[in-house]
Amino acid sequence: MKRITSIVAVAMSTFTADTVNAQYHQKADENPYTLVYEGAITENVKGKVNIHPVSYKLNGIDIKANVYTPADYDSSKKYPSIVLAHPNGGVKEQTTGLYAQRLAEAGYITITADAAYQGASGGFPRHQDKPQFRVEDIHGMADFISQFVGVDSKRIGLLGICGGGGYSLKAAQSDKRFKALATLSMFNSGEVRRNGFQNSQLNNIQDRLQLASEARASEAAGNESPLTGVSSVTDEEIAKTSTMLYREGFEYYYRTHAHPNSTFLYTTSSLMDLMTWDASNQIELINQPLLMIAGSKADTKYMTDEIFVKAVNAKDKELFVIEGASHIETYWKPIYVNQAVNRLVDFYQKNL
Repeated sequence: MKRITSIVAVAMSTFTADTVNAQYHQKADENPYTLVYEGAITENVKGKVNIHPVSYKLNGIDIKANVYTPADYDSSKKYPSIVLAHPNGGVKEQTTGLYAQRLAEAGYITITADAAYQGASGGFPRHQDKPQFRVEDIHGMADFISQFVGVDSKRIGLLGICGGGGYSLKAAQSDKRFKALATLSMFNSGEVRRNGFQNSQLNNIQDRLQLASEARASEAAGNESPLTGVSSVTDEEIAKTSTMLYREGFEYYYRTHAHPNSTFLYTTSSLMDLMTWDASNQIELINQPLLMIAGSKADTKYMTDEIFVKAVNAKDKELFVIEGASHIETYWKPIYVNQAVNRLVDFYQKNL
């Protein structure tokens, strides 16, 4: 078992072994596309929503993605499309896959890809989690899906979940191919890596920047990249985790929706970039329609509230609060997923 010193703070503790709880990967093993969400596609059937594993190059890196096409997909027709960016530590087979499938059921061609340096995508050193790469991943998905047969390149929307929500906000600032932007349980990665979750690490920012700098120096000297985060966690540790986000997150990522490519690890040197980045920086450049969705019980909702107020130029912006939902519950719980999907469909139908 390897874990960080302080789960709540996601503090600095480095190690190089990437161990996982393989016994929890049964769902992935049983699905031909390794999808781990409920109701996932198990085979492509004519007349129904289909899944298409695809690969493409982005800045020389192999990117692995899944494209979902609507029922009765006709390549001679034109469809609106949605790009989906996955949470921190997540992969395309988890919650973004679920939402991609549900939006395809509503008539959209959707795409979700593993971030470069993560999941099944290429890139080395592994586990890099730099904001500029994550934002470029989103631009790259738009590049690919705009050329996909049947996609109307003038009707592309964007949905970012958790950390993918923060990166989607940044991508939409400059990429006006995205005609409508939505976030679900948005997580401002830069703010949290810098200040700590719920501003719990304001007193040691410089110490953590020093450790990140030392990690980069070690890499430059030819050493293996030290990692920060959690590689495995026991049931007892999960039960004792005080914050809802991390307690339910460990249950989701390491138990109920575990996937062998999903990990809470990232290179310690990534913090040099993460801690100086913020999703709200230049947020005024977003002029597209904006929908932000968060659960009323989510201990991350403060980040959505902060961004929503600052997005002063977003067109027809809306904050949709799902009563009773926590952050992680919006990833999988049917009663909350249904509400989110219904609101997303209404939003995209109006704006694409």
